[in-house]
Amino acid sequence: MKVCAIIPAGGQGTRMGGTVPKQFQALRGKPILHYTLRALQESELIDSLVLVVPEKELKNARADWLERPPVVKQVVVGGEKRQDSVFNGYQALPTDTDIVLVHDGVRPFLSREMIQETIHTAGKFGAAITAIPVHDTLKQVDDSGLVQRTVEREGLWRVQTPQAFRYDLLGEAFRNAQADSFYGTDEAALIEHLGQEVRVVDGSEWNLKITRQEDLVLGESIVAKLFPEH
Repeated sequence: MKVCAIIPAGGQGTRMGGTVPKQFQALRGKPILHYTLRALQESELIDSLVLVVPEKELKNARADWLERPPVVKQVVVGGEKRQDSVFNGYQALPTDTDIVLVHDGVRPFLSREMIQETIHTAGKFGAAITAIPVHDTLKQVDDSGLVQRTVEREGLWRVQTPQAFRYDLLGEAFRNAQADSFYGTDEAALIEHLGQEVRVVDGSEWNLKITRQEDLVLGESIVAKLFPEH
């Protein structure tokens, strides 16, 4: 079974502040993306990887990341939205791909177990996502900041990546979404829009998405624990 990954790292990081896109900001001296790609390389579960970056970063990203690590076989330009970026990555995949794994470039602490389980579940059912149950109390709030109601949290999960899909199913989902002018917040939403099932596998609180300055502080602590050599 041939498994190929798409890593969307095309965001501009506006919530992080500054001029450097968040995926290229450093944790203990190395870019966030370094840890993400390292985890995928060391899993030994990925045959090839397509990295998707902002257009203005393309030249530098190819110099810095192509074949570094060796699993990175292509670096391509992202699109206007995440869905466009992942589609650009999808188009660059080998056509004999069996399973497509999509993972956020700014989730650097994914585990081999997550990668393996999403691949296995996607192979069996077609689509799989990592997620964790919601434990916090949820409130619906209006534009003025007034609480409208408490939302029942039973059965609610916080979705993460990696997410994995059969290659042909994801392609069909992209084509269907484009025909309907539908944009989803993740690739699983495209599968749902197609009317196909998506299975959930266990994620982790450690698998945080680094989007704000406070996430960098947490990320520094995790790097120090997981990679004490840095």
